[in-house]
Amino acid sequence: MTLATEPPKANFRLGMLIYDTRYRSYTIQIIVLILFLLGVAWLANNTIENLAAKDKDINFGFLWNRAGYDIDQHLVPYTNDSTHFQALLVGLCNTLLVAVIGCFLSTILGVTIGVLRLSKNWLLSRMMTVYIELFRNVPVVLWIILVYAVLSETRPEPKDFKIVDGTSKASMILNDSFAITNRGTNVPSPLLEHPLPRIELGGYSLNLSVLACIFVVAASIWINRILRRRAAATQEATGIRPTTWWKSLLILFVPIIALLFAMGLHWDYPAFKGFNFKGGLNVAHAFTALTVALTLYYASVIAETVRAGIQAISKGQSEAAAALGLRPGRTMNLVILPQALRVIIPPLISQYLSLTKDTSLGLAVSYLDLRGTLGGITLNQTGRELECMTLMMLIYLIISLIISSVMNAYNASVKLKER
Repeated sequence: MTLATEPPKANFRLGMLIYDTRYRSYTIQIIVLILFLLGVAWLANNTIENLAAKDKDINFGFLWNRAGYDIDQHLVPYTNDSTHFQALLVGLCNTLLVAVIGCFLSTILGVTIGVLRLSKNWLLSRMMTVYIELFRNVPVVLWIILVYAVLSETRPEPKDFKIVDGTSKASMILNDSFAITNRGTNVPSPLLEHPLPRIELGGYSLNLSVLACIFVVAASIWINRILRRRAAATQEATGIRPTTWWKSLLILFVPIIALLFAMGLHWDYPAFKGFNFKGGLNVAHAFTALTVALTLYYASVIAETVRAGIQAISKGQSEAAAALGLRPGRTMNLVILPQALRVIIPPLISQYLSLTKDTSLGLAVSYLDLRGTLGGITLNQTGRELECMTLMMLIYLIISLIISSVMNAYNASVKLKER
């Protein structure tokens, strides 16, 4: 009788790193990693040698020098006596402001247009098609320049609002609250009679009033999500969904309104005095043109993404919803769009990333965002090209990774849950 025994294990040989499939993949990866590190080391050494030949070094100390230039629009305190680092923060805030507003508005407009393009109304569907093809096939920088030119060249000068003999060449709109001139748009500015105190941290002023508003809004959204989850659980258990719309309205709006009322919110309206408008808030046409152009352009791209996502859903879903007595609007909101999100969100992430990076095109209309401050005036004043470009690339990379992480988390929350 013979017994089956395990074959003896072969001793390790160097040739196995190439010919043995158990080790070959590791060998290739290690070689590629070594080559990559050697390439990075060569590039870094070459950069240092070239900088040394020009009597330069890698130094970020310039960020704490006086900037010496003005920025019209800034969300954080800034003067021309501030540092280049403060100018960087101003540019970053201006970039994020356009990116957030652009993503929000383009999503709303894009979803609406994408749904309307599939309408059975021939005229409405063709109008949406014309809009999509018109905006999507023209470079976005041309739309930015066009919107800026229209606002700057077609609007009256501030002096035209001056009242002479009881009349004026131009007048304000919306109950004399808004004035659009060739220099900018003057809008009411919110003021607080009893603001929360500011805190100084490392030479920077922290506005507790703004932080309190952000905290209250975030808490309201979180509580409202808990309310909706409980309503969904009740519906799943009993088949009856409790009425929650009025509770959601109270949760979302009452706390922030109460906080603003307690801080004494009121409005400072612009008024023409002397040779220009005084009071209120002046919104530069560069910001308006950049935001409007990016919104209209990316809304056309998002509309096509939404259309593709809706058409990816089987028609049987619509027919089943109609058999249950659901109206077309409810069918779209409750049946089609929730399923289409799994198709829409992945390409939508790419559009958000592209929109955020395209805010740098504001340089065409002199909008001082991150590209205009750190990558523009600061770079030219200090001559620190490598440092400025490295910082700017790193900041855009971090912003893009954050957007991708947030959207990927949302994508994971709406995907089908498998057992």
